[in-house]
This record gives sequence, structure tokens and C-alpha cells, in this order.
Amino acid sequence: MLEAIGVAHDRGASRRLEAFDLRLKGGELSGVLGPNGAGKSTLVALLSGLLEPSAGELRLKGLLLSRYTLRERARHMTVMLQRQPLDFAFSVRDVIAMGSYPLDLPLPDLDRRIEELAQGLDLEHLLSRNYLSLSGGEAQRAQLARVLVQRGCSPSVILLDEPLSALDLRHQHQALALIRTLAQREGHAVLMVLHDLNLASRYADAVLLLGKGALVEQGRTAEVMQPNKLSALFEVPIERYQTGDGLGVFTSNAAPRA
Repeated sequence: MLEAIGVAHDRGASRRLEAFDLRLKGGELSGVLGPNGAGKSTLVALLSGLLEPSAGELRLKGLLLSRYTLRERARHMTVMLQRQPLDFAFSVRDVIAMGSYPLDLPLPDLDRRIEELAQGLDLEHLLSRNYLSLSGGEAQRAQLARVLVQRGCSPSVILLDEPLSALDLRHQHQALALIRTLAQREGHAVLMVLHDLNLASRYADAVLLLGKGALVEQGRTAEVMQPNKLSALFEVPIERYQTGDGLGVFTSNAAPRA
């Protein structure tokens, strides 16, 4: 659904990313893992068109991303960045509804989306609250709901840069379960930057490993998330243990390498 062919960015040392190929498939959640400064946010910015590649091309549903107008792009792609500044005293419901602007949804359809997302993200009791009164985790859940309201009526691309960073454990699992359900049920292609190896192992269909401005490896989650690969990437010994449900739990008890 979204394809990057030889895409690279070398304008500025702080946002350098070596050439890579990538294809996001509908119905799948792809997790992005890597240490700080590896290029994860740069990857999201490139894939969304917020950052112009210095090489290569991006295709959204077979067409060059650059050929879409901003409004057309917003009907087929929605993006959540790490920082979502909002300094106006809107209600939480109004903040979520802002995401629907490019779609021209009929009001009953918009209300259904808001109610579904409010239930899935534990926001029902907050819909009438002033957004500026929310805690960090509550505000992040409201912003995630705003982004998910914008998902296209036909399968679209959803790019999420650390959408769980302020959420507690219960809400992390709740959000990931909802996002994966939407991807599978409606056919969306989701790419999400994560820091928790165990959440990625449990919910991601595919995983991308980024390190030092390069896409190190990509593939199915079980194949990519091997202790030796993760240890080399994060420069700390990582071990994997099998759980009763057949999934892996990753731990590290050692100090980082000198």
C-alpha cells in the first residue's frame, strides 16, 4: 500500500537515513525498533512526506506520493508525531473530531467512529472534558483517537511515532489491541515506532530494526526479533524466554557495553 524504493535522507547529520526499500502491506501492523537517534522519527517523516527524500521515491497505492495534494494525501494516510501541540480549550470530543476533516464524513458516521474509539481507548468518561485539563497519558490517548478517526474509509496507511510513550501498561495493551483490530478488520497498513520489545513481539506482524541511520533488518516478527540481533542493535545483552502462550519475553539484566 505504501512503498519506499531506494529512499534516503542525507540533509543534516542529525536526520540522516541511508537508502532503504520498504513495503507496508494492508492488514498488517509493522513495528519499528531501534536505539535513540537511530532514525526512527526520520523514517516516519520520510514515509509521510513531511520530510523530502534526497534519493528514491515513495508510492502510495501505486502513485507517487508527491502527486497527491495535501488533502488527497490526508484521505489515504494519517500520521501521529511524537509532539502534538494543542493550546486551545477544546473538548476531548472536538479534538478527536478534528481528525475527520479531510474525510467529509456524515455526522452519524463520525459519531460512530468517535464512540468506537472512545470505548477502545478508555476515553468515554473524558469526551466532555477540557483537553487542556488532561494528564499526559489522557491527552496522548485523545490524540491517538484523533489520528485514528482520520483513517480512510477505504484501506489507508497509518503512521504512528511512539504513540504509547505516555500510556500506562493497561492502556498500552488496550491501544495496541484496538490498532491491530482496525488493521486486520479494515485492511489498513500500520507502521508504529515502539520502544518496548515485548509489546512489539506480541502485537507486530512484521518488525523493522533501525540502527545508526540505517535500516538494519526487516521481516516477520519471529524471524527478526532474535536475541543476538537485538543485542547487537541495542548494545546490551538481551535474552528471550518462552511464555505459556508461545510468545517470547525479552529481558536484559546486564549493564550496557562499555
